[in-house]
Amino acid sequence: MSLTTRRSRLAASALAAITAIGGLAACGNDDEPVAGEKPGKLVLETFGEFGYEELIKQYEKDTGIKIELRKTAQLGEYRPKLVRYLATGRGAGDVVALEEGILNEFKSNPRNWADLAPLVDDHSTDYLPWKWELGKAPDGRLMGLPTDVGSLAVCYRKDLFEAAGLPTDREQVSALWPDWDSFLQTGRTYKQGSGGKAFIDSVTAVADAALFQQGADLFYDKENNIIAGTSPAVKTAWDTAVSMADISAKVATWSPEWSAGFKQGSFAATFCPSWMLGIVADNSGEENKGKWDVAAVPGGGGNWGGSWLAVPEQSAHHEEAAKLAEFLTSAASQVEAFKAKGPLPTHLEALQDEAFLSYTNEYFSDAPTGKIFGESVSKIEPIHLGPKHQAVKENAFGPALRSFENGQAGEDEAWQQFTKDAEIQGAF
Repeated sequence: MSLTTRRSRLAASALAAITAIGGLAACGNDDEPVAGEKPGKLVLETFGEFGYEELIKQYEKDTGIKIELRKTAQLGEYRPKLVRYLATGRGAGDVVALEEGILNEFKSNPRNWADLAPLVDDHSTDYLPWKWELGKAPDGRLMGLPTDVGSLAVCYRKDLFEAAGLPTDREQVSALWPDWDSFLQTGRTYKQGSGGKAFIDSVTAVADAALFQQGADLFYDKENNIIAGTSPAVKTAWDTAVSMADISAKVATWSPEWSAGFKQGSFAATFCPSWMLGIVADNSGEENKGKWDVAAVPGGGGNWGGSWLAVPEQSAHHEEAAKLAEFLTSAASQVEAFKAKGPLPTHLEALQDEAFLSYTNEYFSDAPTGKIFGESVSKIEPIHLGPKHQAVKENAFGPALRSFENGQAGEDEAWQQFTKDAEIQGAF
């Protein structure tokens, strides 16, 4: 047995032990429901922007149940909270969003999650088939109801493009970069025309986009052995990213400098899965409305992100929580969430809804985002992420790339740092 395999199995055992504690401790929840009594409040826990604010108001009006929305901006801060909730058996929301990497990790102990199948109607044929199946735990229970899926594009500042002598029409902009080499050359043209300004926010954003285009094993193989240092898909994404260092603003995604950079024009383009649209708009502010637009991503489409809504076993209100999750993931709700903040629907009825297909985003220069992102859905394929994908990406892949981007390490040194850290993060 290889060291990687032994570490992976030890890690799985450790996580199972920790989350089992959560399952046992959940039995001691003080908020025990009273039979036949409707809860006064449910807690909904999400990260980033799901577009649920107006939907929550509607649900409160329809049911009389108060919904407390707890949002965490960064996924890297969100996951440790969930781990702590499971370990202690208390603190989690009644409904929690699980990003695809987190979902895979928590499947190692599905007993921490209520089986939604007996609590909601049969929706097994309502969603993208692979998305529905990924929401199931190894023991067959329905761990999560599908929310959104990622679909790649490029968000760009038309005013900054124009000032640098580049075209601004979204079709012409898309034609500038059919592949990554063309994207790099466009970035250098922009830098020259703008007097040396950065074209993109960071090389880690490039790496994320390129990584999720690969459609192959990334940090893990199908047996969940860590292959980060030998994966062709990972190396391709790495090489693509490091080539862009000279056109980067070198601001880490989700950092205060990154958030401020949208409003300040510190960079002219960033990579936008559909769910990123609301984040770009919020960071850029009302004063930049109409300055942004949406173009195609170089190298073809890809699947970056996507989530499910789950009900922790420790919740005292399984039935009502499941009904809330069912409401938020319905076809009508997915269309409204998309219009509000951009999460791309996975409900088949929503994807055929004229309100979705014809939707244009006023903030992004009336870009036909329903058409842009909707046309890519049928091409999206599931990617095998492995149990600790998020930890490897955020604690090994990203930091190593940033150390190179910031001049703290050469490319070879940074790659060696990544492969070493990947073994540690992926196993423990």
